[in-house]
Amino acid sequence: MRRTLPRLIALALAAALLGSCGSSKEPAKKPDGGSKASEFAGAVANPPKPAPQLRLRDSTGKVLDVAGLRGKPVLVTFLYVHCPDVCPLMAGNFHTALKQLGPQAADVSLVAVSTDPKGDRPKAVNKFLKEHRVNGEMRYLIGSKKELARVWKDWGIISKPDPSAPGKVGHSALTYGISASGKITTLYPSNFKPAQIVHDVPLLAKR
Repeated sequence: MRRTLPRLIALALAAALLGSCGSSKEPAKKPDGGSKASEFAGAVANPPKPAPQLRLRDSTGKVLDVAGLRGKPVLVTFLYVHCPDVCPLMAGNFHTALKQLGPQAADVSLVAVSTDPKGDRPKAVNKFLKEHRVNGEMRYLIGSKKELARVWKDWGIISKPDPSAPGKVGHSALTYGISASGKITTLYPSNFKPAQIVHDVPLLAKR
């Protein structure tokens, strides 16, 4: 039986406002609602919970099972390649963060899941990865609407075509930080700073 996101973690999604590309200028709220200072730069999932199952093919046709990445920190985000604003910005910030991590970047797995099964075809995805300099850094998972809808449900993600703008998708623009032990530990909004990722990755590697 598939595991679904615990309610406490799912509550943090309230901070990921839906726009034409899941745009949000508000930081994610900490699920524990507390004011206690955290050693993490991202919002903290308190307590950390096991990440839901995630197994799909990437844009090169290779199957990726996130459970098989246990032992290293993993960042899981949700994008679509025809996004006009937020998704390209997020991809660029991930690239910057990995560059700033230096040798430590080799120990991080960056995974994107499509929120647009119709538009995110392999050719378009590979073009997006190259244009935003995350080719070789990001595994971009795609699939049928049925396959992706199951993942969105498990991870608490909302994805809806924008009826006022053909080709655009309103979706939750949230990134999950998963520790080396396979638990969702931190959460980042669409406007995260590369420095937050750089700061948190070494901590996620120890959890």
